[in-house]
Amino acid sequence: MAVLIDTPVWPWRGRRWSHLVSDTDYAELHAFVAAHLGIPRRAFQGDHYDVPEELYDVAVGAGAEPVGARELLRRLMAAGLRVKKRRDPAAR
Repeated sequence: MAVLIDTPVWPWRGRRWSHLVSDTDYAELHAFVAAHLGIPRRAFQGDHYDVPEELYDVAVGAGAEPVGARELLRRLMAAGLRVKKRRDPAAR
């Protein structure tokens, strides 16, 4: 029963990002984001939120558990909450 966040190392558009997930259910994740981070629900990426590095300390301060990327993925998969990306048939 935890909201997990990995280290903000993922580059995109000149910023570094973390992934924020729940190892319980999506409702817990949405409630945490709404209560503490102000990231809109439309930013949900199917099984996680991308969190800019400037909100990392806010998330941890609010109770998100800092973990490595592999641990985050392992726990997300163990909870059955991992959503695999669809392959683009045009990219083949």
